[in-house]
Amino acid sequence: MKPLPMPVRIAAGLVATAVEQARDLPRLVTELPVTAVSQALQASMRVQQRVTELAIKGDRALGALRPVPETPSWATFDEDEPPSTNGASVTSMRARATFDDDVTPATEDDLPADPSDPIDVADPAGEVAAETRRAEHEDGPDVLPGYSGMTIPQLRGHLRRFGVEDLRTLLQWEISHGNRPPYVTMLGNRIVTVTEE
Repeated sequence: MKPLPMPVRIAAGLVATAVEQARDLPRLVTELPVTAVSQALQASMRVQQRVTELAIKGDRALGALRPVPETPSWATFDEDEPPSTNGASVTSMRARATFDDDVTPATEDDLPADPSDPIDVADPAGEVAAETRRAEHEDGPDVLPGYSGMTIPQLRGHLRRFGVEDLRTLLQWEISHGNRPPYVTMLGNRIVTVTEE
């Protein structure tokens, strides 16, 4: 049998497609609101992502133009209240509370030697033990091991349990090892707060 001409076959295919879609019409009508809402939400999320990307790029561009604040707002405790000065300036109060004239920063030579573990230079195990002790000491002071790797929020969570002497130890360690302004500010503020309590 000879095949039908191409235009007849195309027309029959169009009729069959129309019949199939007519059968699916009730299902498509119920799915249409869900599909429309889903597409609208996707478009909204794309716009929000694009706006956020532009804001981040703008922050980076403007960051080079704006000066960094000397005392960031996140370097203080939430429960801190402005101290009563009684005529003295806050700067002089902090200086008196945080720095003693006779305190000098610790150096590596000031580390206490462990008399029970003499180090023989020719002994590789002794060298490893000495290096481990140095690394542990550089990781933070004894009052708060792991201090050097802490972020400001992590440090804030730990400081509430320390007294003035421990806080001064942390401050001295910070000044002699990194002297990072946000950490020094936070420790100084905490010492003032604990001293006034």
